[in-house]
Amino acid sequence: VQLQAFGGGLVQAGGSLRLSCTASGRTASSYDMAWFRQTTGKEREFVGGCGPSGGDIEYGNSVKGRFTISRDKAKNTVYLQMNSLKPEDTAVYYCAAAPRRSVFLTQGEMSKSWRYNSWGQGTLVTVSS
Repeated sequence: VQLQAFGGGLVQAGGSLRLSCTASGRTASSYDMAWFRQTTGKEREFVGGCGPSGGDIEYGNSVKGRFTISRDKAKNTVYLQMNSLKPEDTAVYYCAAAPRRSVFLTQGEMSKSWRYNSWGQGTLVTVSS
């Protein structure tokens, strides 16, 4: 599965951005898709993810209530709507895809980066104060 992410940029605190990630490949529609982010010197952080049908949505604690993930199955595209952005949201955002090997995920499984074997190129989001 190949991933292409778009939508990063510079925004003031309190503003909004929408990231998109399009997956291509024969089996892309059967993958979980997620967003992670990373800043220099820090570990990669889970932002949010969803299952192949757009369900099984999970969010990282730091973005709950502000970010919304959605999926357009027809376009094999996942979106991350980011509202009420804060300077601490500044990071490179990566989309990722993981093959769904079971009907149900265990609690927290969506957020495990080791599950994801395809990663996009990253898009920089900068939130100014």
